[in-house]
Amino acid sequence: MEKKELVLKALLESEEPLRPGDVVEKTGLSKEDVDKAIKKLKDEGKIESPKRCYYQAKRA
Repeated sequence: MEKKELVLKALLESEEPLRPGDVVEKTGLSKEDVDKAIKKLKDEGKIESPKRCYYQAKRA
């Protein structure tokens, strides 16, 4: 599974918005990989930031 998909899966499974550090713990990826994946997902419109430094998957 691609790193970006792992990050999206972790955000989808969470009830609450997550910080990048929380995503690192859930996925086992490095902080740099999570930061890159979050940036790509945000640019694609798949995730949003409800408050500073927190991210959540956009719900359909």
